Amino acid sequence: MIQRAEAIALLEGLVAIPSLSRHEADAARWLAAQMLSLGFDRAGVDQAGNAVGEIGPGDAARTLVLLGHIDTVPGNIPVRIEPTLQGDVLYGRGSVDAKGPLATFVAATASAGPAWAHEANLRVVVVGAVEEEAATSKGARFIASRFDGVREPMPIACVIGEPSHWHRITLGYKGRLLLDLTATQAMAHTAGPDTSVATVVVDMWNWVTSRAAAINIGRDKAFDQLSPSLRRFITSTTEEMMDTVDAQFAWRLPLGVDAEALVAGLVAWSGTHVGAADSGIDAPRALMGQPVTLDGTRTRITLQFCGWEKPWRGDRQNGLVRSFLTAIRTVDPAAQPGFLVKTGTSDMNVVGPLWQCPIVAYGPGDSALDHTPNEHVSLDEYWRAVNVMEAMLRTFAASS
Repeated sequence: MIQRAEAIALLEGLVAIPSLSRHEADAARWLAAQMLSLGFDRAGVDQAGNAVGEIGPGDAARTLVLLGHIDTVPGNIPVRIEPTLQGDVLYGRGSVDAKGPLATFVAATASAGPAWAHEANLRVVVVGAVEEEAATSKGARFIASRFDGVREPMPIACVIGEPSHWHRITLGYKGRLLLDLTATQAMAHTAGPDTSVATVVVDMWNWVTSRAAAINIGRDKAFDQLSPSLRRFITSTTEEMMDTVDAQFAWRLPLGVDAEALVAGLVAWSGTHVGAADSGIDAPRALMGQPVTLDGTRTRITLQFCGWEKPWRGDRQNGLVRSFLTAIRTVDPAAQPGFLVKTGTSDMNVVGPLWQCPIVAYGPGDSALDHTPNEHVSLDEYWRAVNVMEAMLRTFAASS
């Protein structure tokens, strides 16, 4: 059984290793070695670069996947433990998002030990996935393709490692769609009668926001709303005297919104606005990254959609959720477990639609601190989450 100091050392050591998206190799190797030293039956780094550890029979009848991510966004936060009135906290990039939840998975699985998993004929697979923060989800996609029902059996359940506080369970995430666009037209004097290329793109953005407002009528909750954001808008003039805009639009997609229709509507409106011939757009292919070019009378626009993830919301009525509720109350009988849905996106959006199994997200930490300059996690909360995860594993193995 793992001790609190050992669990904290695991978290601190993992947070101390920089692991920006696409630069996770050192942290993955370190974590795989730690899993072996903590008694995992098998551990290593897979072909995608994920740190993967397993306990239980390799050919077990049932597989439970604990899918965290090991990468972080940029930001150098000195790793340190500081006392507060509420107890010690650990500062560092990734302490909340999402090395805290990942270390929780590893420590809890190690504390439970492999014996119960072998007795229950259950394989527990802990994954520190790469590139979750890069919008590619390379690690999660590799794991999804591994457990595809052909190469290996699909999991009977999955827990995603994301902060929710120790006593809350996240059931769903909105989807996502990104659009990188460039617009160009011949340079003209600003006092002239022609519309600038910047104005053309602003008109497109205004259509996006007005379309979202129309879709959101009657949708009062943020989780149910289509949420666009303007992430980039750069104007320039080339040496060939072409005025250019480089922009990125993004949408958070709720359940029930047709992404193909959204894409087709934007392309059709933009083509009409610049006087382009019918593009003959194939919306499904555009969603998968096929560029769309609109040649208007003065303006040329290239649209490249990427990062499409479907929204996902799991069910409360299953053995995984019941095991978490039991575990939370076991750790603290006075606790009031809660459920969340989030307006961001996680690897739940990648594996949920493919595996169609009970799935939740869980982990210590306040998600309001994600990506912030003062990211930190309470060590008391982290330790409670470790105990909840261990109790959940034992309960789930016995009841599923």
